[in-house]
Amino acid sequence: MADTRLIQSRYRLLERIGRGGMGEVWRAQDESLGRHVAVKCLKPMGPQHDQAFTRVLRERFRREARVAASLQHRGVTVVHDFGEHEGVLYLVMELLDGRNLSQLLDENKQSPLPVDDVVDIAEQVADALGYTHQQGIVHRDLKPANIMRLTDGTVKICDFGIARLGHDIGFTSRLTGTGIAMGTPHYMSPEQISGGQVDHRSDLYSLGCVLYEIATGAPPFDLDDSWAVLVGHRDTQPRPLRTHRAELPGFFDRVVLELLAKTPDERPVDAGDLRHRIAVGRTGGQPYLPPTGQVPLAPPALVMPSARQLPGWAGSMTGGRPAVGLRPAAVTGHFTGLTGQWTTGAGPRTPADGLPPVRAGRPTPSPELLSVLASRHSAGLNLGRLGHWEEAGEVHRAVAAEREHALGPDHPDTLASRYEIGFSLSRTGRAADALREFDRVAGARERVLGPDHPDTLAARQESAYVLGRLGRHFEAHQVYAEVLASRERTMGPDHPDTLRCRHNLAFNMGRLGRLEDSYRMAREVVAARTRLLGADHPDTLVTLYEVAYTLGRLGRWPEALQAYREVARARARSLGADHPDTLAARYEVGIGLGRLGRSEEALELYRSLVADRTRVAGPEDPETLRARHGVGVNLGRLARWEEALAEAREVCAIRERVLGADHPDTLVSHREVAVGLGWLGRWSEALTAYRTVAGARERSLGAGHPDALAARNDEAHCLEQLGRGPEAVELYRQVAAARRDRQLSPG
Repeated sequence: MADTRLIQSRYRLLERIGRGGMGEVWRAQDESLGRHVAVKCLKPMGPQHDQAFTRVLRERFRREARVAASLQHRGVTVVHDFGEHEGVLYLVMELLDGRNLSQLLDENKQSPLPVDDVVDIAEQVADALGYTHQQGIVHRDLKPANIMRLTDGTVKICDFGIARLGHDIGFTSRLTGTGIAMGTPHYMSPEQISGGQVDHRSDLYSLGCVLYEIATGAPPFDLDDSWAVLVGHRDTQPRPLRTHRAELPGFFDRVVLELLAKTPDERPVDAGDLRHRIAVGRTGGQPYLPPTGQVPLAPPALVMPSARQLPGWAGSMTGGRPAVGLRPAAVTGHFTGLTGQWTTGAGPRTPADGLPPVRAGRPTPSPELLSVLASRHSAGLNLGRLGHWEEAGEVHRAVAAEREHALGPDHPDTLASRYEIGFSLSRTGRAADALREFDRVAGARERVLGPDHPDTLAARQESAYVLGRLGRHFEAHQVYAEVLASRERTMGPDHPDTLRCRHNLAFNMGRLGRLEDSYRMAREVVAARTRLLGADHPDTLVTLYEVAYTLGRLGRWPEALQAYREVARARARSLGADHPDTLAARYEVGIGLGRLGRSEEALELYRSLVADRTRVAGPEDPETLRARHGVGVNLGRLARWEEALAEAREVCAIRERVLGADHPDTLVSHREVAVGLGWLGRWSEALTAYRTVAGARERSLGAGHPDALAARNDEAHCLEQLGRGPEAVELYRQVAAARRDRQLSPG
């Protein structure tokens, strides 16, 4: 096509005005009608590329043509023609003379646009959205790069590449279930982020983000890190626009903040309602009462995660800079909107990124089957994110079996399912089974993708983690060290995956007793993550938490307490006061206070924590009971033993009922009961409690386990207090011999 410069003997390509990783846009001459047009071409993909992914990409391109061609409105880019020439899909559109809003901001050096222009743009986009929504179409990627301002002042919405037709939800789900990026973090609605119901009001939220940016010079959550941006959309109220720019009219400030409401029901009913509010505000009329009707769209697609959750893709997403669209190499004043996949400059995905070619000799599965399996795989991921690990494992096992049959045992998609099986096994306490699964996946990925491929290293790193869970810390250390060397060599020392591996290695060093090495490495990771991600980023705080823990083990409790408090404050700022991670850090602050002899402060903190945990999760939640256990311990430290014993007995009874008689937390409570009885001089009752703990630990952990031996040591101390010296001495000897044998054993 590039040689002939002529498509279908009609469209002569004159000048390339835009290009991306997967396509190009040309200014062209329609020789049949004698007019200039824009021609968008999808690059041909050779046999080395993922054929299933290519099919999906071509379907999305065709879809854009069908959606855009169905729209006839002055505020929407006109599509003239669509077809395929010599294997290349092309889309013929009107050639627009103007700039998109992203370019206008750039040309204005990121200063806001004039107030009159901002209000006019808002009204025109609302009018165009009202039309598209009435046609049953939700754009889903509204951003400055997809809104054009022509030289005559007309505003047009471009790029319907990921739009959803109300009557075509299932097909769209197949397109968006392939892993192709959908939406842009700075302009995504909370429901789009969380995987909830998405309808026309999601476009209204995105428009609110766009208007906020062109009115103030920055989007409502102007952050470089995608996690922080997504949390901002979900949890943070944006600052009023007039705090950034006082000359903005009050009605416009109110309208934009209404568009940015966290829940769809709090936003304007539809784009028509929005346009009326703007028009009334411009003329100074009376406030408008919204209609009770609503745009007649098909029922919205419902996805499984909770609205309080961030999706799995957020962790690997880079926020990029806001208001960035295509920056053509030669901007001539003619421009058409492009989707993100056209503007990133990234090439097609490698086999591990999506749906790789099927092994030679195996029948090619249908795209429909692959899409269904991808959707079921995503459903399994959602179940895991919601904590339903048993159900998630069942879904992944079923998908793995079907993928193995359709694609082969070593296909990356099959291995992705098997990886998730391992993850589910790990999270349900089946560490040995998880290790076998991760080792199998790591071996296959090494054969198929190579030893240094990120997916291979991810599986090996999970193997190391499970080895640590099994107490095999020396083996875990060796695997972590090998993975870290590979990550540093292939990704660099500051890559997030490299830092995650260094964090895990530091953690494992602590379990090997190498506390100084663990502390030093964890401090280095904290410094790197602070520099790259920010001090309040969850990854930074996780490592700082590990630093605090190691300081405690080193006996440096003043420093440990300071670090725990820093984590608690930062988590409260970024996650909220009631987030489980914030509450966990507060619990550790209490530990530090107790270790420093500040039991009055610790008692006050734990009582407050009990109240918060009860309010958030209920009185019988394990973490609520853990905080109550802290109350009892500190009552004992203050010599208030009757109260401490009563608290310990209540917690023990609830734990036995909720968690089981042999659960480690239940046994800790039994021991606390025994301690209280001993301090009150009730040694016979204490002996019974200590023996209960020792017997249960021997059954579940083995007679030689350190915790079981500690319980027998407590029993011996109790016998000694009862005047049963010979029995106590014999039991002390047995414990000492068992500990000596354990130290001498090669395991």
